[in-house]
Amino acid sequence: MNYFLKKVLFLFLAFFALTETSAQTSDLLTLERIYASNEFSQERLQPIQWIENGAAYVTVENGNELARWDSKSLEKSVFVPGSALQSDGKPIRIESFSLSDDGSKMLIFTNSSRVWRSNTKGDYYVYDLENGVLKQLGQDFESSSLMFAKFSSDNSKVAYVQKFNLYLEDFKTGEVTQLTSDGTDKIINGTFDWAYEEEFGKRDGFQWSPDAKFISFWQIDASEIGTFYMINNTDSVYSRPIPLQYPKVGEEPAGAKIGLIDIASKNTKWLPIPGGEKENYLPGMQWINEDLLLIQQMNRKQNQLTIWTYKPSNGELKKVYVETEKTWVDLAYPDLSRYGWSDNSLPLVDDGKAFLRMTENDGWRHLYKVDIATGNKTLLTPGEYDVASFGGLSDKEVFFIASPENTTQRYLYAIDLAGKGKLRRVTPDAFEGVNTYDIAPNGEFAVHNHQSTSDPLTTRLVSLPKHEVLKTLIENKEYKAKLASLKTPEIKFTTVTTSEGVTLDARVIYPVDFDETKKYPVLFHVYGEPWSTVATDTQVGLFNIMLAQKGYFIIDMDNRGTPTLKGSAWRKIIYRNIGKVNVQDQGLAAKELLKLPYLDESRVAVWGWSGGGSMTLNLMFKFPEIYQTGMSVASVSNQLIYDNIYQERYMGLPQENIEDFVNGSPITYAKNLEGNLLVIHGTGDDNVHYQSAEMLINELVKHNKQFQIMPYPNRSHGIREGAGTSLHLYTLLTNYLMEHTPVK
Repeated sequence: MNYFLKKVLFLFLAFFALTETSAQTSDLLTLERIYASNEFSQERLQPIQWIENGAAYVTVENGNELARWDSKSLEKSVFVPGSALQSDGKPIRIESFSLSDDGSKMLIFTNSSRVWRSNTKGDYYVYDLENGVLKQLGQDFESSSLMFAKFSSDNSKVAYVQKFNLYLEDFKTGEVTQLTSDGTDKIINGTFDWAYEEEFGKRDGFQWSPDAKFISFWQIDASEIGTFYMINNTDSVYSRPIPLQYPKVGEEPAGAKIGLIDIASKNTKWLPIPGGEKENYLPGMQWINEDLLLIQQMNRKQNQLTIWTYKPSNGELKKVYVETEKTWVDLAYPDLSRYGWSDNSLPLVDDGKAFLRMTENDGWRHLYKVDIATGNKTLLTPGEYDVASFGGLSDKEVFFIASPENTTQRYLYAIDLAGKGKLRRVTPDAFEGVNTYDIAPNGEFAVHNHQSTSDPLTTRLVSLPKHEVLKTLIENKEYKAKLASLKTPEIKFTTVTTSEGVTLDARVIYPVDFDETKKYPVLFHVYGEPWSTVATDTQVGLFNIMLAQKGYFIIDMDNRGTPTLKGSAWRKIIYRNIGKVNVQDQGLAAKELLKLPYLDESRVAVWGWSGGGSMTLNLMFKFPEIYQTGMSVASVSNQLIYDNIYQERYMGLPQENIEDFVNGSPITYAKNLEGNLLVIHGTGDDNVHYQSAEMLINELVKHNKQFQIMPYPNRSHGIREGAGTSLHLYTLLTNYLMEHTPVK
C-alpha cells in the first residue's frame, strides 16, 4: 500500500473512531462543554421597566432598541428605535434605563465600569421621546464616571454623582451646578463605601423630593477607616498596591449623616438625628411626600432599629417606631426569593399613611403595617409560618413569598391589607419549586420566574390576582433539549436528624446509574451561614450533574443559622455561634447520612465558597474522622479580619466577647488537620482578603500540616476575571476530588 492510501485509510479510521467515541460520550458532560463553550447557555429575560403604573412595560431588544409591550393586549410597539441611540455613528449599548415621571424623557446608562461588586459607574444619555433628541450628560467629565443619574419630578433637571460629589444639570441651558464640594475618597457624597454596599445593599445614595425642591443624600465619613492594601504583582515589573477602605471587625465604623440640599438656594442642611454618627448606621431613607422623609437608624450592634420622620418645612424630627432583638435586627431579610438588590426602602400603603415592616418578634417572620402618625402596628400575616420576602401591592392586598408546608420551596401568597383577611396562595400548583415575581405597581400584572430541580428557569407574564398566563417570555427550550440529551441524576429531598435531635433539610443528587448494592464516594457541598441556603428546590448546576455522571453523591444540607423558613429560633441560634453551632449540625448530620449502606464513609469530601469555604475548613479540622478531603474557596479563616458590619451583626463586638470569635474561627483548629486540603483564594479579593489564606497557611505550616494552595492573581471574591479562569478553577476542583476521593 502506498503512502497516500495509508494516510487516507488512517484518517478515515481516526475519523470513524472519533465519531464513534463522540456518539458514545455525547450524553456525558465535560468541563470544556460546561465552561469553555456556549453549548449550555440559558435564556434570561432582559431587564424590564414597568410604565404607566403597570399598564405596559419596556424592555431592551437587539442590544440598543427599546420596545413597549402592552400588559393587557400584548401589543408590541417601538418605544425608542435603535437608530436613535447612536453616538459618533456607533450604537449605544443599553445597560439600564429609566423614564422621567411624565414619560417624556429617558435616561440611558452605558459604558459602565465596576465599583465593588457591580458596574455602577458609567456614561448617561438623555433621549427626548417628544423631539427625538439624544444628549450625553456630564460631557466635560471624564468618560464612564457618572453614577445614579435621576430626573427631577418636574423634568427640568437631572442630578448625578461624579467622584463623590453631587451635581445638577439643567436640560434647557445645559448648565452643570456642583451641589457638594467636599467629596473625596474619604468623604463620600451620594453613594457609599465598601461596607455599606456589601452589608446593607446600599449603592445609590441620594433622592429627589417629590416636588423637586430638595435632594436628600447620604454623606459617609470614611476618613478614619483603615486602609487594606491588595497587591497587583502581574501588570507591571513593579508591584502596585491597591488601597481599600475596609472597616475590620471591632474597628470604628464610618460616620454617616443625611443632608438636605435646597435646590433654590443650593444650601445644605444636616438632619439632627440623635446618636453619634459612628455609633449608629443609617441604612434607609425615603420620601413619603413632598414634606416628609422616613429614615431608618440602627445602632452599631444592630439589635435596635429606630425609624424617624423628618419634616423639611419646620425641621421636626419624630420617632415613630422602635424594634429591638436580643440577637440582631434584619433589614432586608436574606432569602432566595428576594427580587434584585434591596435599597431597604419600606413599602408605603394607605396613601402614604403607613409602611410595611417584616419582623420576627413573635418567633416567626411576619408582615406588619405600621401607622406613621401613631406608630401602631397591625399584624397582617398571623400564623406559625415565615414570610420569606415582600412581593408587591394591589389596592386591597399585599403580596408576599412564603412556603408554610415546604421550606425548600417558595410561592406567592396574598392577604388583605386591613389585617382581617384570609391567607390565599396565588401561585398555581403546577409551578412546584421556587417562584419569584416582579409585580407591577398597580398589582395587576407580574413577571413570574419558576424553577425546580427538574425544571430550568422559565419566565412568563401573568395577570393578578388569578395568575393567568398572558405570555411566555422565556421557555429555555434549547437548554431543556440539551439536558434531555444527557445522562442526568435522580434528585431527592430528605431530612436528617442528628444525635442532638436537630432535623436538617437535605438535597441529595444520586450518581447516574445508581446501584444500591454498590458503595459510592460522597461530596458534601456546604454554606451554613446567615446569608444563604443550599438545600433548595432550584435547578441543579451542570458541575453537579457532571460529578454525578462520574459516580459521586452530592449532598446539600441547611443547618441551624441559615435563612430557612423554620422560625426565628432556628435562624437566630447562630448569634455569637458562627463556626460552632452550624459546624456541629453539619458534622453530625453527615455522620447520620453516612450510615446509609451505599455511601462509602472512607471516601468523603466537602467543599464550599466564602462562608462555605469557612465551613469546609471547620469541618476538616473538627471532624477529621468524617471528612478525608476538603476544598475551601475564598474562606474566612479568622473571624477577626472580616468586615465590622457583617461580623458584629452576627457575633457581637470582639471587645466584649472575643472568645466567641476565636472559638468559631477555623484557624484555631488548623492543627487538627488530618486529611487532604486544597485552599483556593483570589489575591484581589476585596471581600475576604487574601490575608485570610496567608494566615491559615502560616498556621498549617507551624504545625507541619501538608496541604495545597492555589492563589488566583488579582481575582476578586467570585474568581471570574481573566480568560479561562472558570475552566481552570473547576478543573482543579474536579481533579483534586477525583485524585483524593476516587470513584472505584
